[in-house]
Formats: sequence, C-alpha cells, structure tokens
Amino acid sequence: MTQLTWRLVDHRPADIQLPADGEPLAPVWTWPEATGRGVRVCVVDSGVAGDHPLVGPVSGSWKVVDGADGGFEVEATGSGDVCGHGTACAGIIRRTAPEATVFSLRVLGDRATGTGDRLLAGLRWAVRQDFDVINLSLSTTRVRFAGDLREIADEAYFRRTVIVASAHNTPVESFPWRFSSVISVGSHHEDDPYLYLYNPRPPVEFFAPGQHIEVAWPGGGTRRSTGNSFATPLIAGLCARILSRYPRMTMFQLKNALYLSAANVHAESGGRG
Repeated sequence: MTQLTWRLVDHRPADIQLPADGEPLAPVWTWPEATGRGVRVCVVDSGVAGDHPLVGPVSGSWKVVDGADGGFEVEATGSGDVCGHGTACAGIIRRTAPEATVFSLRVLGDRATGTGDRLLAGLRWAVRQDFDVINLSLSTTRVRFAGDLREIADEAYFRRTVIVASAHNTPVESFPWRFSSVISVGSHHEDDPYLYLYNPRPPVEFFAPGQHIEVAWPGGGTRRSTGNSFATPLIAGLCARILSRYPRMTMFQLKNALYLSAANVHAESGGRG
C-alpha cells in the first residue's frame, strides 16, 4: 500500500519547463514569514518517532487497532514509528513548516504495509478530527476501496481538511491520489531541495524533490531515501505555511496558491508557464 524505494515512474511531461537561471523559485506573496504556526498536520503512516531532533514534538499519537466487533478502532499510543517511513515524512514537514503542530496516526505495520480497510478507518478518523492538513504518503491499488476513499476525500474537501497524497511509484492505478479533491504529488529529479513544480497534465498535480532525499530516521539519525512518499510532505509543509498566513483559505484557494507559486508558473503572465 505504501511506496518506499521502488523504481520511480516519471509522471512529468517532457515539455514541463524549469525557471531560467536567476528567476525566483516562488513569489513571496504566498507565505510571507509563514512558519506553519497554528496549523495541525497529521501524518497518516507508520507512526512518528517524536524524540528525533529533526522531527521535534509530536502533539498526539494514535494507531488503528482491531475492534471487538470485527471493525477497527483508534487508540492512543506511545510506540513511535514501527519502520521509519512516517518519521521520514514528519521530518520533511518540520523542515518545511517548523512551527506546525504535528500529529501521528499509525495505519501501517513494521514492514510498511497495511490493508485498505485499515487505511479507510484511519483516514476517516483523521478527517473527522478536523486536522488542517493530512499527509498521506501511501495508497492502495485495490479498486474496491476507491468509492469509500473518494467519499472520505470529498468529506475532507468540504470540511477544509487538506489531504496531500503521493502518487504511486509504479505504473499502476491507485487511490486516493487520483481524486481531484486531494492534492496529488509526484517527485522530480532536480537537486534543489525546495523546488516544486506544477504539472500541466494531471492526474499528478505537483512535483517535489523525491530522489535520494536525506530524511530523519528512528534512532536520531538520517538516511537517504527515494520515492514519491518523500516529495509529498514538502507540499504538505507548504500547505501548512500558506494556511498559517491565510487560515480561512478553502481547498480550492489553496490549490490555486500552490499553482501560482510553482517555479514553472509565472503569476504576472496570468498563470501561464
């Protein structure tokens, strides 16, 4: 269900244009002096090691567990991260939006795998906690979950909870990143750690760094990892920064702000790349 270091598929069209040398990577009007303060970001993943110096405080941690009735329940946990993936994502969010309030919901097991049912239960719970941003660096290929995931994504959209979801690393259809009610992210191959691009040919909407990224890892250290999973939290962090400056933005307005601020889009030309 999740992607770690699998072979990446380049979702970027060949005609996408990078800014010329010397051009600003993003206009400053979108998030002047914004740090994510006051914005609640939930990392739905494998848990987060809150004692990591690159992650900082985790304000709440939960996990999805089997319920007595055969369904699922969500309970508080202090077990941290079971495989490192969530910690890596949380560290990127913290680096991008240093004053955001970070939360963790574990839906994956110790091999960074899980079930669509557990993902559904966890994502539904997270949406109904009214987090401002949900980072979802995972997906399911099981089509039978698509309808329920779409309903949850639509519910989040209208509740003003932003789901930032990673595209799959392999050429298969998966969910929920393909839904227009979420912000979908793939990775590019450029070296700039903060460069992000708009994709004029969806379904992937934005590209961020995801190749050989230095990420936080349980135990207090770092490692190099590759995947769309690690591009997604950069965009989630940018969403937190924008929302800390413009807290009343709707999902529609937030997507537009990201679009206008992408390095390959020029606002003065009416948004044409």
